[in-house]
Amino acid sequence: TVFAPTNPKQRIEPNAIKKAPNLLLLFFPQLMEKEQTKPVAVSSPSADATDEAAAIGRLPARRLRKRRCALFCFLCWAASAVMVGVVVLVLSFTLFKVKDPTLTMNSLVIERIDLDFGTDRSRPLSINATLDADISIENPNMASFRFGNSTTDFYYSGETVGVAYAPFGKVPAHRTVRLGVRVDVLVDRVATQLNLTMGILTGNQLRLRSYTDIRGRVSVLGVYKRDIELMLNCSIAMEVSIAEQQITGTDCLATVK
Repeated sequence: TVFAPTNPKQRIEPNAIKKAPNLLLLFFPQLMEKEQTKPVAVSSPSADATDEAAAIGRLPARRLRKRRCALFCFLCWAASAVMVGVVVLVLSFTLFKVKDPTLTMNSLVIERIDLDFGTDRSRPLSINATLDADISIENPNMASFRFGNSTTDFYYSGETVGVAYAPFGKVPAHRTVRLGVRVDVLVDRVATQLNLTMGILTGNQLRLRSYTDIRGRVSVLGVYKRDIELMLNCSIAMEVSIAEQQITGTDCLATVK
């Protein structure tokens, strides 16, 4: 026999509800309505599969875009490096190439000559000549040619008879600088006195040689550097007599090292 509770406010124990669920639904139909109205979330297998496939597809697409961007940047960098290398290579063989400066003896004149007939038998004649040489340096490079102190040696019969000195300086790009060199030549120190005295009286041609050495450097943008040595060898024919003294000819050969 089943007895209904006489007091509606009587408390129902949870254990009793578990033991008699059908009885609860019989006497308390409102519980059944609440259970029916409670929504139940049901996942769709097709929607889950679609979302998962989309997430998996987005990941390779992002990686592909990153790879394409990295490849594009690398190709741009490589193309720029190749272009810069080609330009530098072309300029190094054309505009930036260090060319040889040119050293020239423009003129050589006798500024003064002193003939002195002495009473000393060992040295009856004294010849002192002052020569002025005009030397030019032409620089064909796009950078300045800087050179140090230079010397010009004069020889007679294989012996040094005079030395001229020129200060350091520079030749600007595509310019020509002229150097004035003056030297005192003492020919009588090494000449045979008897032959020289007879030659002066009758007219004699003296053969002198000169050697000029100039060392410097050309530096293009501080990258292309080259040490240059300019050498000038000249053969000088000088007519000397009591009546006339002059230089009749010069023959020079310039070399670059």
